[in-house]
Amino acid sequence: MNAIDAPVSAPGTAGRLPLAGIRVIEFSHMVMGPSCGMFLADLGADVIKIEPAPGGDNTRRLTGPAVGFFPTFNRNKRSLCVDLKSPAGLALVRKLAAGADVLVENFRPGGMEKMGLGLETLQAANPRLIYCSLKGFLPGPYEHRAALDEVVQMMGGLAYMTGPPGRPLRAGSSVNDIMGGLFGAFAVLAALRERDITGRGGQVQSGLFETNMVLVAQHMARTAVEGRDPTPFGDPDMKKPWPLYDIFDTGDGGQVFVGVVTETQWRGFCAAFGLDDFLKDPGLARMADLAAARPRILDRVGRVFKTLSKDELMARCEALGLPFSPINRPGDLFDDPHLLASGGLLPTDLTRAREDDAFHPVVAAAGLPALPISLFDGRPGLTRQPPRVGEHGRDVAREAGLSEAEIATLLDTGVLVAPDAPAIEPA
Repeated sequence: MNAIDAPVSAPGTAGRLPLAGIRVIEFSHMVMGPSCGMFLADLGADVIKIEPAPGGDNTRRLTGPAVGFFPTFNRNKRSLCVDLKSPAGLALVRKLAAGADVLVENFRPGGMEKMGLGLETLQAANPRLIYCSLKGFLPGPYEHRAALDEVVQMMGGLAYMTGPPGRPLRAGSSVNDIMGGLFGAFAVLAALRERDITGRGGQVQSGLFETNMVLVAQHMARTAVEGRDPTPFGDPDMKKPWPLYDIFDTGDGGQVFVGVVTETQWRGFCAAFGLDDFLKDPGLARMADLAAARPRILDRVGRVFKTLSKDELMARCEALGLPFSPINRPGDLFDDPHLLASGGLLPTDLTRAREDDAFHPVVAAAGLPALPISLFDGRPGLTRQPPRVGEHGRDVAREAGLSEAEIATLLDTGVLVAPDAPAIEPA
């Protein structure tokens, strides 16, 4: 792992970001809501993350597979830690919403209404507000069910397609949460464009279950075409339509995925690896013939690849223009030369998510992935580290129009939680 101690930077973002001047109020936890807010923040929006007093977002304290949630999905935001059960805290947040462009929330249906922050209440004071709700399910028979990424992967066919037969398997990432957040941001951008025309805001929604259905749509289409359930990708006996689309062992103990998916690639591959007899075989003239002959092709190719090192095999595949990849672990990506050269890793402070004696990250900072896009001025980068609990509370309260005396009262009563203000040097 490469610890990155470089200063905060925003590679390639020399110009104005497209959402500069847009203010977003984010009520969220876990992944779906925070990822939506992060996408908007990376594009230049001023995203104020509302956290519950006194300890902030509970996502900060998750462990195990979820320990990376907060630092990954909360960069480029400001934190306001406030007691929403207090009339004064609720009034502060309503003031912010009255001047905001967008509100993002991912609580269960009815949760925002119970806090007095529902759509109708806030739009009465701010008709231009775009209210983005990220839910487990869009309106319908399931809308009041609790949902997790695992839940919708299981009920939406993705786990069936990922694991071996009879053993549904969750994908190795929060795929629906992240994509659901992305679709939420997509809906916000569309609503901002619509507001430019009508002058009014409104509600947009993104559903976790419906996100999953986008991912399995191709398998639903195949089922309709063939009239039977598709073979899961985890089935070792799945009939692939190409001669090579597999992971191979190399002579030095490495592993490389190699794909050959066109007849042109097949001819070049055979010539480069001394498999001319395959080219001369009239029974291997078409792609369908090659797919049917996979067992004997794989056996022969596997023996050839075992005579090469991992690096030798990858170099020859790259020279041929074949799809290939080493089998990387997440930690291998910190030193990936392409990510490092392209501004794809943002130096993120991992210590800001939690500030307690039980939290001891192996490194203080690490390069975490930037958005996978490039804009006119380059790639969106890092303008703010993930916020500490309530880090920007004083500034946000001032922007809402509160006086220093009012802010001091909120701090003294615990309605507002913020780090100690820096000492003011005497003139």
